[in-house]
Amino acid sequence: MGKTLLLEIGTEELPSSFVDSALAALPALAQAKLAALRLPYGDIHALGTPRRLALFVHDLAEEQPDLDEQVVGPPEAVAFKDGKPTKAAEAFAAKLGIDASAVVVADCPASGKQKAGRYAVGRRREKGRDARDLLGHALGEICTEIPFRKSMRWGSGEATFGRPVQWLVALLGESTIDVAFAGVHSARTSRGHRFLCPVPIEMANADEYVTKMRDAHVLVDRDEREKVMMDRVLAAAKAAGGTYDTAADLVSENASLVEEPHVVTGRFDTQFLALPAAVIRAVARGHQKYFCVQKSDTELLPSYLAVVNTANDPARIVKGMNRVMQARLSDAKFFFDEDKKAKLIDRVEKLAGITFHHRLGTVREKVTRIEKLVATIARAARLSDACTIHAKRAAHLCKFDLVSLMVSEFPELQGNMGREYAAAAGEPSAVANAIADHYRPIGADGPAPADDISACIAIADRLDTLAGCFAVGLSPTGATDPFALRRACIGVLRTILERGTSGYASLSLQEAFGWAYDGFEGKKFDLSRNETIAKLSEFAHDRVRGLLASATTSAVADAVASAGIIDRPSSAMARARALHHAVVEGRAWLDKARIVAKRLSGISKEKNPILHDNSVFVKADDALIVNVVTRLDAATKNLETEAAVTAALAQAEDLAQRLDDVFAKTLVNDPNDTHTPKRLELLSYGAACMLRIGDFSKLS
Repeated sequence: MGKTLLLEIGTEELPSSFVDSALAALPALAQAKLAALRLPYGDIHALGTPRRLALFVHDLAEEQPDLDEQVVGPPEAVAFKDGKPTKAAEAFAAKLGIDASAVVVADCPASGKQKAGRYAVGRRREKGRDARDLLGHALGEICTEIPFRKSMRWGSGEATFGRPVQWLVALLGESTIDVAFAGVHSARTSRGHRFLCPVPIEMANADEYVTKMRDAHVLVDRDEREKVMMDRVLAAAKAAGGTYDTAADLVSENASLVEEPHVVTGRFDTQFLALPAAVIRAVARGHQKYFCVQKSDTELLPSYLAVVNTANDPARIVKGMNRVMQARLSDAKFFFDEDKKAKLIDRVEKLAGITFHHRLGTVREKVTRIEKLVATIARAARLSDACTIHAKRAAHLCKFDLVSLMVSEFPELQGNMGREYAAAAGEPSAVANAIADHYRPIGADGPAPADDISACIAIADRLDTLAGCFAVGLSPTGATDPFALRRACIGVLRTILERGTSGYASLSLQEAFGWAYDGFEGKKFDLSRNETIAKLSEFAHDRVRGLLASATTSAVADAVASAGIIDRPSSAMARARALHHAVVEGRAWLDKARIVAKRLSGISKEKNPILHDNSVFVKADDALIVNVVTRLDAATKNLETEAAVTAALAQAEDLAQRLDDVFAKTLVNDPNDTHTPKRLELLSYGAACMLRIGDFSKLS
């Protein structure tokens, strides 16, 4: 059993994002180094606070295992000439630490890029070295390779790190490892909490590190630190009469800003509760990273919670926090009062002063395009007259708050402030809510717009961005997507899908992209209308397939996508879910459906699909095929809902079973039968009907 390896890098305070990225990278860096050193090890994990990064490796071997391996060298023709070793063979032998006479030729099988053949081979034997002699250099390299978004130099040294390095601890069990980095040499002495235990902490061995740090008011385990922090936040919120603001980013960032979390409760004047809750949250979360205390999402209490790094003199801490909070809330109230004095229509016209993109015009022009596109989408989605009127009005106002004082100070409040100001100006609630909700979904898992009006504007806004950016050559490439077009596309698709069986289910992506392109009349673009639609469709279809796979399986997504029926995402999802249920239930007829689909696809390549009636045939089997294909045709003409697809699957099951019997008994491609061409056209039509559901040959 091995021993525990500890590497602690003590620094000046690191930003929370630096801590998180370093802790994520450290285990992989350690794995690579230890593998190169041939040192067996157990679990690896990283611990850290703003003031230190620590790497733990459990059960690390104290010495390398002895090495005895056969190494393949250059080909025989290169290694030997006239039976004597060449310089290549000598170099190979020197690399192995053996005499050239010990190099022999052997038949070697193909391996990787190496072809099968005769090669020079030799044995490399090395006695395992003590891990303490190997780790010093490797740990120093790990220090240099920790990635930071921005590194710095200090003093006269050339080393770079996220912040200046103050001390190093490197231990293997009880033994010190000699590590040098950034002018600092390792020892067994760490440091406690800067304020609560500012003394050297001597480590007798690596295993006592976490306990000794805890005693010194440093919780190096981030999970432990976060749990302690949230327990204290919850207790403080209850003491203040409410619950805490549940924001994941607040939890994550605060946990990376302290070494031992202490929670203090501040208060602000109740007059500020007249501000929208979103404004108070923005002020508290902003630079302060405070948790609001709330009774509900819309009702706050005049208290907030701050996670601080010391328990010393909390009264003084609270006094300073309250002073800052009071000042920032006063500013926010001034912005709010001034913004409400402005007319909404004046704000809309001021959008002409904001450039959306130099080739796509101003935000005011974008709003005009959105208004026209909303009207088109509302008709296509069969919205009521009342919804359409509200959608047009909301589209006209959807960006006006971008020129407000509040959003200029707190950009994350765009949409939310639009709702507040529109409601204060007497706009209908449906219009005010749509101004906020058209930004949804925010993030990959955020909720989509909850009503048809918001959905209509959300789709129009993103379609305008997608069509314009693609048309001027700004489509994403590789990992580069500066205009967040992937997110915009996913937003359109999720909005359509989550509207369920409403009129949005019938929306065609290609048609929608065309409508959006037409809104840019008069602009000079790099791509034509057809080119833009084709490129956007390919881009969107990849994402539709991904959403189908997430909801079902990759095979089902391929079955739907391969059939070329994903231009209408809702219909594609209905097919995918119905097919998925059939696969999960393990229906036996699917095997026959795959076989029949494969045979029909071959027929469909040779013959045009035509639905013939019984009058052109004389055989009973042909009459059976006509009957089944006719019923399948009727069942697959309208597949906008999962129920409709399920019903169509029943007909597809009947077709598959009956045609399987026909194929087994009858020569459907009989060259001596004058009805064969018509039969093949009928079967081709049956294949087309099955493809309306999906490509069964892709299912597994």
